[in-house]
Amino acid sequence: MTSSNLLGVPETHLPAEPGVLSALQTQPLVAVVTAHPTSSLAWALLSDEAAAQPGRELEAYAYARVGYHRGLDSLRKAGWRGQGPVPWAHEPNRGVLRSLYALRRGAAAIGETAEVERLTTFLQDADPAAVAAIESA
Repeated sequence: MTSSNLLGVPETHLPAEPGVLSALQTQPLVAVVTAHPTSSLAWALLSDEAAAQPGRELEAYAYARVGYHRGLDSLRKAGWRGQGPVPWAHEPNRGVLRSLYALRRGAAAIGETAEVERLTTFLQDADPAAVAAIESA
């Protein structure tokens, strides 16, 4: 338990996605997403790719939204009950956290201020170090 986890809610650790990680090394990103549609990491990377290109902000937001929902599904399946730490240090959690970050970025790009605030809180509650880690990667 970390010092900021005052409720004593256990950390959520998602299972590894070796097939996704392997495919990312050898296949185009769209093929990885198609083959692994439940992977929030794959959707987050697809959102990042779209966000890097001018005029694709809405598409990036949509990809991030899918990654976010896939991530929520994965978290719930792993026992998460809507609160508690989702540590960046546990590498399989990074796809969900990256999807949250990408959705926050997309929401900002389309002027969804309330969603940006909600996602900032979600990221902070999941792991206060996640945003800095994502931005430094």
